[in-house]
Amino acid sequence: MRISVIGCGYLGAVHAGCMADLGHQVIGVDTDAAKVDALNAGNAPFFEPGMPKLLADGLASGRLKFTTDVAAAAGCKVHFIAVGTPQKKGENGADLRFVDAAVESLLPVLRPGDVVVGKSTVPVGTASRLTAMIHEVAPETALVWNPEFLREGFAVADTLAPDRLVYGIAAGGEPAAAVLDGVYSSALDADTPRIMTDYATSELVKVAANAFLATKISFINAMAEVCEVAGADVSQLADAIGHDPRIGRRFLNAGLGFGGGCLPKDIRAFMARAGELGADQALTFLREVDSINMRRRARTVDLAREVCGGSLLGKRIAVLGLAFKPDSDDVRDSPALSVAAQLQLQGASVIASDPKAVANSAKRFPELVFAYTVEEAVQDADAIMVLTEWDEYRNLDPHHVAGFVATPVVVDGRNCLDPLKWRSAGWTYRALGRP
Repeated sequence: MRISVIGCGYLGAVHAGCMADLGHQVIGVDTDAAKVDALNAGNAPFFEPGMPKLLADGLASGRLKFTTDVAAAAGCKVHFIAVGTPQKKGENGADLRFVDAAVESLLPVLRPGDVVVGKSTVPVGTASRLTAMIHEVAPETALVWNPEFLREGFAVADTLAPDRLVYGIAAGGEPAAAVLDGVYSSALDADTPRIMTDYATSELVKVAANAFLATKISFINAMAEVCEVAGADVSQLADAIGHDPRIGRRFLNAGLGFGGGCLPKDIRAFMARAGELGADQALTFLREVDSINMRRRARTVDLAREVCGGSLLGKRIAVLGLAFKPDSDDVRDSPALSVAAQLQLQGASVIASDPKAVANSAKRFPELVFAYTVEEAVQDADAIMVLTEWDEYRNLDPHHVAGFVATPVVVDGRNCLDPLKWRSAGWTYRALGRP
């Protein structure tokens, strides 16, 4: 099938590459010429496992191309909208300028029977509005809302083998859904669940899922606050309650909290939209979810101050991890990068490192000092802080690291290290929510 993907950032580039891998003819469209040139050269503008091979295979096969000219989408049967919906400056609501612009740019190339498919995370009510916009110009073109559920670090696998497919359609939209079935035939042949619903429900699925996940993470971090004052161990608490099948152990890892380009802005946009609809009281709990999450950053800085004897002034702090999560170079709303910057602002001398996110971090906080190896980062450190749970940090040998630092003190911001292992090697070990 001939497919266009409008917007070739993280979501769009991954989706375009995966659609080509499934055998479709794909044209990716983006307004950023430098990004398009990089993608056509096989270079993704972000780190994602599996992405280099995906691009290389798609480009070599001739099934994948990128352009700045939306006219190249003419003749495609399916058009995916995969642009960003960032948080508005100074507000909680989502900025839909890029979504609107993407749809408007497509209008001249749409033909009867074409299907426009929304992938972007949008406030409920957006799909109905966009359908009206499309039907003014192309009344025989259908819109399907098909939210994405990608996890950074697993996005390629999540696209090729999704855990569910959600189609939001208008009345009479079954033919458009059948076209989309053709796009996802391999997933459907593998018995992937398909949920057919209305626009509003499909728009709410993604934000509801993110809100639930954020609530679960903030819940265990709230328990960490209680554990700290009670002298309890939040990791053991999570293990114990996680055996309850109604709760589960996944995402009950206390620590620095969530970040990235989705969860923080999506729950804020969800609250804003609920307020516009007159249902703001239904989501007031999300304010506390957000507040707990932000408190974790301040508490981590406090913990660093405590292990440094009550003052950060002049202390050399090694920060290991800057991306908001491992297997990613994404530093958008990264708790780790935020803590590193706060340490620097409060007088510490910060040397920060990350396997993939140094370049992106340097663009946001050029005043930080960056290192490209653990040994370089921890040299003569008064304390080291593990703020992103990369495997190479989880597996550090405390005896080896002790040979480089000035003082063997470690703050485990992700509860990803073995306290007994580090303490037995002579380290002072501190972590959020643990004695």
